[in-house]
Amino acid sequence: MSFLLPKLTSKKEVDQAIKSVAEKVLVLRFGRDSDAICLQLDDILAKTAHDLSKMAVIYLVDVNKVPVYTQYFDISYIPSTVFFFNGQHMKVDYGSPDHTKFVGSFKTKQDFIDLIEVIYRGAMRGKLIVRSPIDPNNIPKYDLLYQGI
Repeated sequence: MSFLLPKLTSKKEVDQAIKSVAEKVLVLRFGRDSDAICLQLDDILAKTAHDLSKMAVIYLVDVNKVPVYTQYFDISYIPSTVFFFNGQHMKVDYGSPDHTKFVGSFKTKQDFIDLIEVIYRGAMRGKLIVRSPIDPNNIPKYDLLYQGI
């Protein structure tokens, strides 16, 4: 399903998307088109893209083609999903140590839809961090890896 969503293939394209998407949540899925979990996530993103078109814009970013952002967001697990609103990085409290990105795939389409709605409403009120509406049992568990410590 990754062929149904637009791809950003350079740092310049990612920068342009972050700057130009206004009054909508920008969803950047970092991963690889060949990875099975990325394909599962892409399927959910593609099926919800039309329903969320008034609130969100979704792009796929290959971690190998944009290493600057892969390093900047500390993408050590794929897929990782990062959210922006009006050029501002939106953080979400998932009940995990990392609020900067969602790691893994969403269990259901409704989980993703609910998350976008919460981010959108919070961002419209000027919030930079929102609490995740997703059931904690549906959030993948992982350990943070700190390289070079």
